[in-house]
Amino acid sequence: MSIRSLVDPESSRVRRGAAVAVPATVMLVVGLWGIDRGGMWRDEAVTFQVARRTVPQIWRLLHGVDAVHGLYYLFMHAVLAPHPGEVLLRLPSVCAAVLATGLVAALGSRLAGPRAGLWAGLLYAVTPMVGHYAQEGRSYAMVAAGAAGATLLLVRAVPAGGRSWWAYGTVLGITCWLHELAVLLLLAHASTLALARVPRRVWRGWGCAAAAVVVALLPMVVVSHAQSAQVAWVREPTADTAWELLRQFAGPTDGVYWTCLVLAALGLTRLVGGRGELTCAGVALPLAVVPPGVLMLASLLTPLYVPRYVLYALAGAPLLVAAGADRVACLLTRAGGPELLRARLPLLALTGALAVALAFVHQLPVLRQDRLPEHRPDNLAAMSSDAARALRPGDPVLFLPSQARSAALAYPAGFRGTRDVALAAGAPASGTLYGREVGPGLLRRRLAGLDRVWVIADRRTAGGTRYPPDPTDRAKLTVVQDRFVLREESARDGVIMRLYVRGSLATGARACPVRQRPVRS
Repeated sequence: MSIRSLVDPESSRVRRGAAVAVPATVMLVVGLWGIDRGGMWRDEAVTFQVARRTVPQIWRLLHGVDAVHGLYYLFMHAVLAPHPGEVLLRLPSVCAAVLATGLVAALGSRLAGPRAGLWAGLLYAVTPMVGHYAQEGRSYAMVAAGAAGATLLLVRAVPAGGRSWWAYGTVLGITCWLHELAVLLLLAHASTLALARVPRRVWRGWGCAAAAVVVALLPMVVVSHAQSAQVAWVREPTADTAWELLRQFAGPTDGVYWTCLVLAALGLTRLVGGRGELTCAGVALPLAVVPPGVLMLASLLTPLYVPRYVLYALAGAPLLVAAGADRVACLLTRAGGPELLRARLPLLALTGALAVALAFVHQLPVLRQDRLPEHRPDNLAAMSSDAARALRPGDPVLFLPSQARSAALAYPAGFRGTRDVALAAGAPASGTLYGREVGPGLLRRRLAGLDRVWVIADRRTAGGTRYPPDPTDRAKLTVVQDRFVLREESARDGVIMRLYVRGSLATGARACPVRQRPVRS
C-alpha cells in the first residue's frame, strides 16, 4: 500500500499547502536577514545607476551594452522610481527567491508527495548559493524563479495532454529575456520528456512552445552577440570548475555535502517511471545537470560559463536529495504496516525538517559571512568614504580603467567637487555604463597642466599585471608613470587609490617612502 493512499484528499491539500508555505516563509526570513549590508558592489551599482535613468536613456544604452539585462533594467526602473535605495534594489531578488522556493516545494509535492516537497523547499531555502543571489540586485534570482515556474508548468502540461503549453512558453520566454542563457532549460526539459517516453502529441505541443521561445529570443541573441566583448573576461572551465559548482549545489560544508550526495544518489533509483510518467528524478536530474554541463562544454570553444548564469539549475539538486530522503523514509517505515505508517507520517515530515534545520546550523557561518560587505568583490560605499576622507574640492581624479568610476556613480558624495580629468560626457548622456572619455591626445594636454592627480585604479592594472586595451586608459597609465611620482597610497579590496605629484615639483618624493594611508574596514 502506498503512502499517498493512506492520506485523505482534504488532508493532502492541507499538507501540500503547508509544504509550500513553510519553505517560502523560511526563504523570506533568510532573504531579509542582513539585506542592508551597507554597500553595493560593482554589478549591483550598475543596476542601481542604470535603473534610475529615463526609459529613453536605458533604451539607448542597450544598443551598445548590456542588452541581455534590458528587461531587468526596465523592471527595476519602475521599482526604484518611488524611493531609490539599497534595500529596495535587492527586495525584488528576495521576493523572487521566495517564489522560487515555493515552486520547488510545489514541484516536489506534485512529483513525490508533500513530505518530499517540504524537504526540497527547505533545502533550497537554506542553500548558501540561493541566499547569496537572493540578496543581489541582479536578475539571477528572478531567472531561477522563472525557470522553476516553467518546469512546474511542464510537469502539469504532460498529463493534461499538452493543453497548457501556451502558459509554459510564455513563462519560459519571459525568463529567457531576463537572461538569454535560460534557454538551456529547453534541453533539460527535452531530456525529461525523453526519460518519461511521452507520446508524440506531447512532443508536438512542447516542440511548438519551444520553437516559439527560440524565435522570440532571436533578436536578443543577435544584439547580445554583437556585445560579446563584455564577457571577454570569462575563462575556460576546468574539471575543478565542475566540482566547485557541485559543491555549491549540494552544500559548501563537508557534512551537508556528502549527506546530500548520498541521498541524491538514492533519489536516482527511480529515474524512469512508467511510459509517459514524469518522476521526481527524471525532472530533477536534467534540470541540475544539463544546463551547467552544456554551458561548460560550449565554453571550451567560446568561454561563457559563470556559475550565476546557471543558478536556476540549482533547483534540481534539492529535489533529488528530497526524493532520496523520501525513499529512505519509505523503506524504514514500510515494515510497520499501514496503521503504524499513518501514525508516523507527521513524525517523518518533522524529522526531515529538523535534519534540514541541522544543515542550516552547520552552514550558518557561511551564511553569516555572506552577509558581510567584505564578502562581495568590492564595497563601493566604503571606497566612496575613503575618497571623501582623502579628496578635497577641486582635486583632479583619474579612474583607471574607466570601470573604476563605479564608486563615483553609485556614491557620488565622496567625490563631490572633484575634477574627473578624463571624462568627456557623463554615463546617462553618453549612453554608456561609465561615461565617455576624451581621446589620448586631449587627455595628455589636460594632464600637462596638473601638478598633482589622484588615481583610482584596479589593482591588477595599477600593478602592471593587466595592460589596459583602451587607448585612453593606456595614456593614463603612461603619463602618470612617466611624468608623476607616487606620494600617497591606500588600498581596499581590488582597488588602489594613489596620489601622484609631478616629478619636477617633488624632488624629495623620490627619496621618501610612500605614505600608506590607513583604511578603515
